[in-house]
Amino acid sequence: MLGHLSFGVTDLDRAIAFYDPVMAALGHVRLWRNERGAGYGPPGGNDRLALFLRPGAHPPGDGFHLAFQAESRDAVIAFHKAALAQGGHDLGAPGLRLNYSPTYYAAFVADPEGWKLEAVHQ
Repeated sequence: MLGHLSFGVTDLDRAIAFYDPVMAALGHVRLWRNERGAGYGPPGGNDRLALFLRPGAHPPGDGFHLAFQAESRDAVIAFHKAALAQGGHDLGAPGLRLNYSPTYYAAFVADPEGWKLEAVHQ
């Protein structure tokens, strides 16, 4: 359904330092970078997440988050660990979310600028 998603960030270097290991935990890499932005996606593929330097940028309020598909529960754990190690904030440790389904294994974080992110494996 979605081709890609773009976030505005106020500190591109900090964002890249966060997203490089977080995306790597999910099997994605930084595909490009310039002075205005960076893009992440599958190795050899197209970007699915782009970050653009925008001085007045801020994440949307409650009700928005971006969920990344994880290939395994271990990838969900690695995503969460990488996010916290790079200055992210814990919004929900890795675990089953039985209120969603009996197989919904997810973790929730906010990046250093407050963008809400999830990794999920079902």
